[in-house]
Amino acid sequence: MTKQQPEPFSWAARLRSFRYAGAGFLVLVGSQHNARIHGAATILVVIAGLVCRLQPLEWALLVIAMGMVWALEAVNTAIEFLADEISPEQRPRLGKAKDVAAFGVLAAAVAAVLIGLFVFLPRLFP
Repeated sequence: MTKQQPEPFSWAARLRSFRYAGAGFLVLVGSQHNARIHGAATILVVIAGLVCRLQPLEWALLVIAMGMVWALEAVNTAIEFLADEISPEQRPRLGKAKDVAAFGVLAAAVAAVLIGLFVFLPRLFP
C-alpha cells in the first residue's frame, strides 16, 4: 500500500475550513438548547465585562472559561450525533459515552461560573 502524500498548503483550503467551522456553529446553536443558553451567557458576560471595564487578565480568564464551555459543548454534540448515527436504538456503552461527554460540559460550565464569580463578585461587592 502506498502512502498518500498530503495536499500542498492552500489558503483557499484554509478558508474553506473556516466555512465548515461556521456551519458547525450553526448546527450547534440550531440544534442544541444548551448551546443557546451558553450563547446568552456569553453575551451577558461580555456586556458585564465591558460595563465593569475588566482588566486584560480578567478578560483572559473569562475567554478561556467561555471557550472551554463552547468547545466541550461542540464535542458533546458531535459525540451525540455520532452515537445516534451508529445506533439509533439505546445501547448502554454509547449511553455511557454520551453521559461522560455531557459531564465534561457540566464540569466546564461549573468552572466557568466559578471564574465568573471570582472576577465579578469583588467588583459588585468591594
